[in-house]
Amino acid sequence: MCCNCIKLDIQSHLCNNVSLKPVSFYHINMYVVEAAFQADYYYNHLYLDVLQVELFGEMAGAPHHRNFRQQQLVEEQPSRSDETTPPQNHNSSNRQAPARDYNLQSQALNDLYDALPEIVPEIPLVRRGGRSIQYNWQATKVSTKERLLYMFNNEILSDVHFIVGRGTNVLRVPAHKFVLSVGSAVFDAMFNGGMATSASEVDLPDVEPVAFLSLLKFLYTDEVQIGPESVMTTLYTAKKYAVPSLETACVEFLKKNLSADNAFMLLTQARLFDEPQLANLCLEMIDKHTNEALLAEGFTDIDLATLKVVLERDTLGIKESKLFTAVIRWAEHEVTRMNLELTPENKRKVLEPALNLIRFPLMPVEEFASQAAQSGILTDKEVVNLFLHFTVNPKPPTEFPSNPRCCLTGKEQTLSRYRMVESRWGYSGTSDRIRFRVNKRIFVVGFGLYGSIHGPADYSVKIEIIHSDSGEVLGQNDTAFSCNGSDSTFRVMFKNPVEVGPNMDYIASATLKGPDSHYGTHGVKRIVHESVSSERVVFNFSLAMGNNNGTSVEDGQIPELIFYT
Repeated sequence: MCCNCIKLDIQSHLCNNVSLKPVSFYHINMYVVEAAFQADYYYNHLYLDVLQVELFGEMAGAPHHRNFRQQQLVEEQPSRSDETTPPQNHNSSNRQAPARDYNLQSQALNDLYDALPEIVPEIPLVRRGGRSIQYNWQATKVSTKERLLYMFNNEILSDVHFIVGRGTNVLRVPAHKFVLSVGSAVFDAMFNGGMATSASEVDLPDVEPVAFLSLLKFLYTDEVQIGPESVMTTLYTAKKYAVPSLETACVEFLKKNLSADNAFMLLTQARLFDEPQLANLCLEMIDKHTNEALLAEGFTDIDLATLKVVLERDTLGIKESKLFTAVIRWAEHEVTRMNLELTPENKRKVLEPALNLIRFPLMPVEEFASQAAQSGILTDKEVVNLFLHFTVNPKPPTEFPSNPRCCLTGKEQTLSRYRMVESRWGYSGTSDRIRFRVNKRIFVVGFGLYGSIHGPADYSVKIEIIHSDSGEVLGQNDTAFSCNGSDSTFRVMFKNPVEVGPNMDYIASATLKGPDSHYGTHGVKRIVHESVSSERVVFNFSLAMGNNNGTSVEDGQIPELIFYT
């Protein structure tokens, strides 16, 4: 505040805020008083342009003995004769000047000097430019954070203004270049770099006012002020001005509020703002709650690129026929957005870049025949080719992928092939193997294995499912498991479910390293498993050719297959 001309309406505050006892009346015209305050409240020189300050001669309280320096009256009044009687109308511009009595004037100014500490904190100060502030506001703030909070969105000391938003949603925001430059490299370059702007106003039509205020609040105070309605625009603003701490806060907020209902909406925004961590969390939510996510409004609003990302995933927890139905619903909305006629041809047109990502071979033939084949989306050639794939062995190739979605619906099921458990099964590096086939497609997700007969122990194990005819390894996992010494089985899971087709031979293999274990006996060749969905799955077991470490249909390892239908 040093050396700023400040006009104080002291007359009204003296009359209203200071207890005075009027005896004789004086007034001073056009004096500039330098009040060198040394009290606790003030440390700067404050120049007062005193205009029409009217003083009462005697003030209540003890007499003052301050030696006011008369030379501070820089403009002397002309000498006049006895004019000690106050004018009748002291508001009139034609009032007579006071007597040139420096003793009385000094006394009055000393009284003013002592009264100012009580008056000034309550008087708004008018700076050059017409911006009204409260004098000595700094003394009312106990910390730098409080002072910066006071300056946030405040004209005080501001040296730049931002015109934020567009149309009817525009806000003029005062700010301070120093504070912004300290918190943002982008602002630093804007104000101090080689191409720094000297403009006092900066237009930001692409930024929402609420988001910009959230950014400034963070830069001034480190406070995060976001909500469900503003978090995405704040994230955009934080990225635009390179404030990674605020970016992180926005992403954390979104993580906590992520649900199946908003997963697709947030996925679109995460891809737009290049937030891979948030995008992965959205995809995981979609995997776990695929049905709910596809029914949410946000699904039909995603762009084609996002749809392709979703359809490429092996981990969607939904049947392919239901996924196809949802994709058709998206295509209908896209056709409408493009102002096209809602026909099968136009639906295929908007969907075509993603159509080959739909895994029609995973559909039961009945569902394919009743839905996809009659949708008009597929060509006649594609329909015929897919029907051949469903009904002919060996299956002809198809342009549509047939690898299974790994996140499966329904309830996990376990087939146990032994009736009794015995002790001491040794391991020398040879794999335990058993051949099997099923009457309908299943997805094997793991094995149940026996553990140590000597108490708690750890095993390293490699599990595999191999196509018997081709020798192709369809799924495997190198892992470890711990057992507690009981004759219970211990689960060892594949990284991804392994599709097992109907009426084909497969080999289940487990290579264990560890102490002697329990083993199963009284196994059977054919087991009919009643599934939870009332579907019967028939398993047939037989001896695998080669060295199997002794495992057979009757006894050995691999007592359980864990699967979904």
